[in-house]
Amino acid sequence: MAKEKKFITCDGNTAAAHVSYMFTEVAAIYPITPSSPMAEHVDEWAAKGRKNLFGQTVTVQEMESEGGAAGAVHGSLQAGALTTTFTASQGLLLMIPNLYKIAGELLPCVIDVAARTLASHALSIFGDHQDVMACRQTGMAMFCSGSVQEVMDLTAVPHLATLKTHVPFINFFDGFRTSHEYHKIEEIDQDQVAKLVDPADIQNFRDRAMSPERPVTRGTAENPETFFTHREASNEYYDKVPEVVEHYLGEIYKITGREYHLFNYYGAKDAENIIVLMGSATEAAREAIDYMNAKGKKIGMVAVHLYRPFSVKAIREAIPDTVKRIAVLDRTKEPGAEGEPLYLDVKSALYDDPRKPLIVGGRYGLGSSDTTPAMIISVFNNLEMPMPKDHFTVGIVDDVTFTSLPEVPEIPMGGKGTFEAKFYGLGSDGTVGANKNSVQIIGNNTNKYCQAYFSYDSKKSGGFTCSHLRFGDSPIHSTYQVNTPNFVACHVQAYMNMYDVTRGLRDNGTFLLNTIFDGEELINFIPNKVKRYFAQHNISVYYINATKIGQEIGLGNRTNTILQSAFFRITKVIPLDLAVEQMKAFIVKSYSKKGQDVVDLNFKAVERGGEYKQLTVDPAWAKLADNAAKEDDAPAFIKEIVRPMNAQAGDLLKVSDFVKHDTVDGTWSTGTAAYDKRGVEAFVPVWNSDNCIQCNKCAYSCPHACIRPFVMDEKEAADFKGNAIDVLAPKALKGMKFRIETSVLDCLGCGNCADVCPGKKGEKALTMIPFNIDAPEMVKEAQTWDYLVKNVKSKQDLVDIKSNVKNSQFAQPLFEFSGACSGCGETPYVKLVSQLFGDREMIANATGCSSIYSASVPSTPYTTNAKGQGPAFNNSLFEDFSEFGLGMALANKKMKERITLLLSQEVNDDHVPADFKEAAQNWIENKDDAEGSKTAAEALKPLIAKGAEAGCPVCKELKTLDHYLVKRSQWIIGGDGASYDIGYGGLDHVLASGEDVNILVLDTEVYSNTGGQSSKSTPLGAIAQFAAQGKRIRKKDLGLMETTYGYVYVAQVAMGADNAQTLKAIREAEAYHGPSLVIAYSPCINHGLKRKGGMGKSQAEEALAVECGYWHLWRFNPELTKEGKNPFQIDSKEPQWDKFKDFLLGEVRYLSIKKAYPQEADELFDQAEKMAKARYQSYVRKAQEDWSDNVEKEN
Repeated sequence: MAKEKKFITCDGNTAAAHVSYMFTEVAAIYPITPSSPMAEHVDEWAAKGRKNLFGQTVTVQEMESEGGAAGAVHGSLQAGALTTTFTASQGLLLMIPNLYKIAGELLPCVIDVAARTLASHALSIFGDHQDVMACRQTGMAMFCSGSVQEVMDLTAVPHLATLKTHVPFINFFDGFRTSHEYHKIEEIDQDQVAKLVDPADIQNFRDRAMSPERPVTRGTAENPETFFTHREASNEYYDKVPEVVEHYLGEIYKITGREYHLFNYYGAKDAENIIVLMGSATEAAREAIDYMNAKGKKIGMVAVHLYRPFSVKAIREAIPDTVKRIAVLDRTKEPGAEGEPLYLDVKSALYDDPRKPLIVGGRYGLGSSDTTPAMIISVFNNLEMPMPKDHFTVGIVDDVTFTSLPEVPEIPMGGKGTFEAKFYGLGSDGTVGANKNSVQIIGNNTNKYCQAYFSYDSKKSGGFTCSHLRFGDSPIHSTYQVNTPNFVACHVQAYMNMYDVTRGLRDNGTFLLNTIFDGEELINFIPNKVKRYFAQHNISVYYINATKIGQEIGLGNRTNTILQSAFFRITKVIPLDLAVEQMKAFIVKSYSKKGQDVVDLNFKAVERGGEYKQLTVDPAWAKLADNAAKEDDAPAFIKEIVRPMNAQAGDLLKVSDFVKHDTVDGTWSTGTAAYDKRGVEAFVPVWNSDNCIQCNKCAYSCPHACIRPFVMDEKEAADFKGNAIDVLAPKALKGMKFRIETSVLDCLGCGNCADVCPGKKGEKALTMIPFNIDAPEMVKEAQTWDYLVKNVKSKQDLVDIKSNVKNSQFAQPLFEFSGACSGCGETPYVKLVSQLFGDREMIANATGCSSIYSASVPSTPYTTNAKGQGPAFNNSLFEDFSEFGLGMALANKKMKERITLLLSQEVNDDHVPADFKEAAQNWIENKDDAEGSKTAAEALKPLIAKGAEAGCPVCKELKTLDHYLVKRSQWIIGGDGASYDIGYGGLDHVLASGEDVNILVLDTEVYSNTGGQSSKSTPLGAIAQFAAQGKRIRKKDLGLMETTYGYVYVAQVAMGADNAQTLKAIREAEAYHGPSLVIAYSPCINHGLKRKGGMGKSQAEEALAVECGYWHLWRFNPELTKEGKNPFQIDSKEPQWDKFKDFLLGEVRYLSIKKAYPQEADELFDQAEKMAKARYQSYVRKAQEDWSDNVEKEN
C-alpha cells in the first residue's frame, strides 16, 4: 500500500535542513543571514533527540567563523564522520580555501547554501548567485533548486551523489526568495530516502577515515614535476557525476512523482525561443511561458539543476531541435568579463551545435531585486527583435550604459482562484510572525496551496515590513512579491501618508486599517489619493483600533494577534471556528516559552479581533484631488534619492540617478536619517518643566538622540515662543534658558528617558503618553523641535562636555535617529562617543547590528555639526573590522608624518614668513594632542591657504593634506560576535600593536544581527540560537585577557548602572596614547526582557545586571603604573548575590530554560551564579595586587 502523502507548510531553509539532517553526523556551524535557520533547526532537532539515518542525533559544533567551520568540516570528514555546514555570501567565500582541499581530497560532503549577494559598493543581505559563482572553480559540484518543494525533493540528490562519486557538493537555492519563502509542500519521508542509500558507499567512506590503526599521510606538499600530472588524476571522478545525479533524480521521481533532470525543459515542444536560467526565477518563468504560449507563442525554458560539472550532452538534449534563439539569464555580475558564467557556459556548450542558435545573455535579480513574469516576457520580447540585445539587464532602468530591456506592465498571472494579500507592518509588532502562523494555519488545515514571503527595510525592529501571502486551489509558482492583492492590511496608520499602500489593490478588493481614529477624524486622516482609489475601485474598507485594544489587554504595541484575528474574520478564507482554534494553538506554540501570562493575553487578543468597523466609502471620493504636497528645503539628494527609497519606491529609480548624485562607489551623504520623520511610535515622552532638575539623564540614555536639552541665550530665548526655564548649572550657562524637547516624529517611544528620569520629590519630569501624529499638541511639538534645531545654537563650546554626564549632553549628538530597535542598549554608547569626539572621529565598524543601524541606505544617522565636521564611517567586513581600523590609523599616522616633514622643511627655510614658521612649529609640538592640534590647525590652515594661493608648491601639497591636521580619534566598533569570535584574532593583534586606536565592543552576549545566536560572550545557562539547551560553558572574559598585555587600556561599562563611570571610561580610553578596549553591556531585544516595560527599561536592566553581580564595572588604566598604583580598579559595588537568579528569570533567554528543561534549569542557574562569583573574585584579586615596585624610574 502506498504511503499517504504528508503536506507541511515550511520555508526553504527548513526543507533543506530536514533532508540534510538525515545524512549528517556532525555539523560545524556559524551564523550568517540567510542560512542561519538551517543550522538553528539542526541544533534544535538534535536537542530534542531527532535521529538521523544512522539512528543518532547530529553533533552540532558552533565555530568562531565560517573559515573555522570549513576547517572543522574538513577535519571531521577526514576522521570519518559525514559532516556538513550551512552558509552564504561572505561566509562561503571564507570557506573557499578549504573547499579546494575538500574537493581535491575527494571527500564526500554537501554544504547547503542560501545563495546571497556579496558586498561590493554596499552590503546586501539579500539573494543572488554571486557567492556560489565565486566557488565554481573550486572543484565542488554545484546543484541548484528553484522552489521550496524542489529543495525538499532534491536535497537528497547531492547527498546520495557525493557518497557515490566522492565529489563534494554545494547544494544551493536562492537566499530569501526560497530560503525564507513559506510554502505548502509535500514532505519527503526519511524512510523512503534511507532506501536510496547504498551501504557500500557509507562503508567506502568509513574505510577512508584517518586512523592510527591504519596510518596514512595526507595534506602533503608536491613539487613541479608531478603536481600537474597528479592533479589531472581526479578527472574520471567528475566525469561520472552527471550520470550519477541523473540516476538519483530518477529515484526521487519514483518517490514524489515529480520529474527532474540535470536540465529540465518546460514549455512548447516546438519552441523557437527559449531562456536558460536557474533558481527561483524559473518558477516565475513558468507563469510567463504559460501566459505567452496560451497566446500562440512558441517559447520555453531550460532550468538548470546540476551546474557543476556542466554536462554539455545533457543541455543539448534538453533543448528542443526547433530552437533558434536563446537568452541566458545570470543572477550575478562579473565586471570586466565578456559575459556572466552561465551565459558563457551555454555559449561554450553550444559552440559547435549543428542547430547554431543565436545566444544572448543578461543579468537579473541582483540583491533579491524582484523578478516577475512581466520581466521574463520582456526577455522573450527581446529575442523576437531582428537583432536581440546582448549583455542586457532586466528589471531596472539603465539610462547610462543602456543595457536594460523595455519594461512590460505587470499582469496578474497566479493560478485561477488564487487569493493574494499584503500586510504592512512595523518591525517587532509581530505582523511577520502572525502571518507565518496564518499561512501555516491555512496550509495545514485545508486543501489549499499557500505561500508567504516577507520583505523588510534595513532598520532593526521598528522598521518597515511587508508580508506577501497567497492562497489557492492550484499550485503556486509566483516567486515574486504580491503586486495585485485582493486584500491589503495596513497595521501602522502613519504608513497611509508614507507609502502607496493601495498600489495594485484589485477592483472590489478589501482594505483593513489599524487606526486610533474614528468617524470624521478618520475620514479627514486618510489621504485624498487613497480615498479616491477606494471609490474608483469599489474597495471594501474596514478599520480597527488594535493599538488601543493591545494597551487595554496588556500587550503594549504588540497588535499582531488582534489584527490576525480581524483578517480571518473579514476574509473568511477558512471557517472562523477553525481559525480561532488554530490561532490559539499557534499562540501556545509561539509564546509558551515566554510564560502563561503572555499566552493568556494573546488569547484575549484573538477574541477582540472582531471589534472592527466598516467605513462607508463615499462615491464622491472618486473625484478628489491629491492633497497639497508639503514643500520643504530638503537637498536634491533627499528629494530625488532618499525619499523615493524610504517610500518603498526605490525600484523606480534609474541608474542615472545614482550617477548624478555621485554614489557609484557606494558613498552616501551623511545626516539623511534626519529627514525620515516617520512618527511610528505608540507613546511619546512629554516634558513637565516643574519637575525637571536639569540632570540630562533622559538625553544621555536615549537610544536615538530624540530627546535633548536646548539652552538659549538671551536673544534666542526672546525669539522662542514656548516654555523654557532658567538654567540651574553650570555657571557658564547662567542667565540662559533651558528646555527639554523631543522629536516626536523620530522617537520610537521606548520610554527609557521617562524611566531614568529622577524628577522632583517622586514626580517625574517626563511622562509617556499615547502618540497621535495629527493631534494639535503633537504637531506643535514637532514644530518646536524643528525650530529649536534650526535656530538654537549648541552651547557645547561654553562648557567642558567631558567633565560630567550633564555637560556631555549639551554636546550635539552626531549620531541621531538610527534604525536601531526601540530601547536599543547599544546606541547610547555610540551616540555618546559621537558627542565627545565626533568632530574628529574615524569609525571602522564591523558588520552586524551596529553597521546596519549606522549605515543602511537611504537613512544615515551619522551627521555633522555647524562647521560641517562629523564622524567618518566605513564598514569593511565582519571578520576584519579591527584590522580595517588599524589601517585607517596607519594611513593617518603616515599622512601626519608627511605633513611634519613638509612643515619642518618650511621651518628651516629662511624665505618662509615668521608667522608661518611659528604656526608650523606650534602644530608640530601639539599634533598628538586633541585640543592642542585643534588650536594649532585653526591658526595654520589660513596660512597654508594663503601660501598655496601665492603659488608655493609646498603649501599646495599641504592644502590637500590639511584635513589631517587635527588629531583624529580612531574608533573601531563591533559586537560580541565580531569581537569575541570571528574577529577576535584581529582585535587581539590590533591591541597588541600598541597603536593609538579605541575599540568599542557592544556586548549583547549574542549575535544580535543574525537572530540571536550564541557567541563566546553568551553566559553559561542562557538559551540562544545554536544553544537550544542553554549554553554549557562559561563566558569568555575578553577584557581580563587583554589586560595581560599591560599597555592596553581596558574598561567594562554599563551605562544604566553608572552613567559617570561610562563617561569616565570612554574619556580615559580616548585620551590614552595607546590602544584601548571598552566593553559595553548592551541589553538586546533578543534577550526577551520580561520585566514590565521590556526594552523601555533597558537602562534599568543594566543597573540590575550590575547590582546582582551578573555584570561588573572596572577599569584597567596603564597610566597608573607610572605612579606605582594598581592599574586595575573595580568601579561597581559588592554584588547582591541574592538577586542573581531573579535577574536571570527576568529575561526570556533564561526563563525558557526553566520551562523547556525544568530538571536541568536550577543546576544551570547555580552554575551560572558560581561562574559569575568566580569572575568577580578574579577581579577582586586583580584589584588587590601590589604595584608599588613598578614606579617608572626617570632616565
